[in-house]
Order: sequence, then C-alpha cells, then structure tokens
Amino acid sequence: MDSIKWLLLTYKVPAEPTSKRMALWRRLKALGAVYLQNGVCLLPKTDDHVRKLKVLENDIAAMGGECVLLETIALDRLQEDKVIARFKADRDDQYRELLGRCQDFEAEIAKEIAIQKFTYAELDEEETDLKKLQTWFEKIRKLDFYDAPLAATAADRLQQCEALLDGYARQVYDAHDENR
Repeated sequence: MDSIKWLLLTYKVPAEPTSKRMALWRRLKALGAVYLQNGVCLLPKTDDHVRKLKVLENDIAAMGGECVLLETIALDRLQEDKVIARFKADRDDQYRELLGRCQDFEAEIAKEIAIQKFTYAELDEEETDLKKLQTWFEKIRKLDFYDAPLAATAADRLQQCEALLDGYARQVYDAHDENR
C-alpha cells in the first residue's frame, strides 16, 4: 500500500485568553486541518503545510502552550479511509453552506427580475455578490485535498449563478436601451 503521509499536530494552550485559543483553531481550520479530538489535528503532508505548522508551533509557544508536530501514516487502508472521509465531510459541510448562499443569490436575482429592478447599481451589487461566491468556492477547493462529493455540485451551481447573472445583465442593458 502506498501510504498517504499526514502531519499530526497535538497542542495544549492556556484556557485564557480564549481569543488566542480561538484564533489558533481558526488558523488551523483555514489550512483545512481536521480535528481528531481537542488539540489533535491532521493535514496532508506538503511543504507548505510543514512551513505553516512550524510557524504555528512558534505561535503556540509564544502563547505559553506546547505542541508536538509529527509525520504519520495510517495503520491500514481502513484507517486511512476514515481520515480521508473526515476531510471530505468537512469540505462537504463548506460546499453545503456555499450551495445555500447560491440559493440566496438566485432568489435575489429572481426578486429583482420580478419587480423589474433593472439598474446598473443593482447589477453591480449582484456582480459583487457573485464574485464573493466565486472567491469562497476557490478557497474551499484549495482545501479539498481528497475531492469531496459535493465539489462538482457546487461548481455546477456556481456556473448556474453565473448564467443567471448574465441573463439579468442582458435585461438591465435592454431596459436602458428602451429608455433612450
């Protein structure tokens, strides 16, 4: 079996101030780490992850905490599959949230069309909202180390949002041509 190598970070930091502890947790989640339990998380082994975890190691020490950073592999394929499933589940949670925001975006466009609000200001606002969705999707994709099942659904839904915005933009342009 060609084993996947992971970085295992175990840490313990002072309970107070909670803001520092929460900031550390957010930084690890932003890297795509999965928590096996409190203070124990995993990331796929990459040079980038090694560098970032070494920086966190120093930050943990500066907080008055302690940590150990190890390279590890799963005992067998079943254990490896469990870990990969955790990574996929975390990403699917993020994709699910994105899909909900896509639904909100679609509802907003439908509302503007229903009330015939075809202004350039509104179009600009909707373009900004779509750009936020696209940026969010790209952030999730960068953390989707093992191709979570909802990735393709989220990509398709984002394309539908883009097409919907294109249609709305045409209606805005048409409305302004008629007013001349």
